[in-house]
Amino acid sequence: MDVDKLGSVHMPRMAKLDARPQPLELDLARTAVLVIDMQNDFGSAGGMFDRAGIDISGIREAVAPTAAVLAAARRCDLKIVYLKMGYLPDLSDLGLPGAPNHTLHIDRFKVGDIVTAPDGSQGGTLIRDTWGTAIIDGLTPQVADTVLYKTRFSGFYRTELDELLRRSGIRHLIVTGCTTSICVESTIRDAAFRDYQCALLSDCTSEQLGMHESRSNRDVTLQLIEHIFGWVSDSKSVLRALATIGAPLN
Repeated sequence: MDVDKLGSVHMPRMAKLDARPQPLELDLARTAVLVIDMQNDFGSAGGMFDRAGIDISGIREAVAPTAAVLAAARRCDLKIVYLKMGYLPDLSDLGLPGAPNHTLHIDRFKVGDIVTAPDGSQGGTLIRDTWGTAIIDGLTPQVADTVLYKTRFSGFYRTELDELLRRSGIRHLIVTGCTTSICVESTIRDAAFRDYQCALLSDCTSEQLGMHESRSNRDVTLQLIEHIFGWVSDSKSVLRALATIGAPLN
């Protein structure tokens, strides 16, 4: 048992996660799962990526292993945090005109344009609280989970994420989501700068850039994380680690 700076009492529940470059010891009382941008505009037919002609098959393939990890995490009472990319209807949080974030989203992805979603609803592309920014089927958040919006690639930029994690005594992050070399890598870099230990699950993330090149952006990101910013593991390793730990006593 230990007491953190905020006075919260934690009963350590230790599990060893098979990972690269070496196994990672996790205190499950201080571990959270991040689900990054697994939302309709990125991973569902009729969403923003799909309309832009971007292959979403990799994101779809990541749903099942991610769902298995979330189910096991909930059984062990791990904190689960969903991050979603979404803007205010007036786009006042998109950034200054001419800045990279503004230009990319307006020029290429037509963020804010009104579209009819597959469910028949109308809403702006990548706008908060619309079909496009809802979590994709199969990964629906549960009542105890936390859902945060972000307006930049990193989940730590001008969000409550760091405060939320520190208030809960979290030190270890199991990371899932898309896109591997953009929002996932950006979030892991920022987490590493804040001294969190991050384990990216390779089969619970997906990449849409450079996939047809001899060395994809995904390959580079996995190598960077393994050697510099954290650890790389997979869903099966998490399931094995959590299977050795019973549900916490109430």
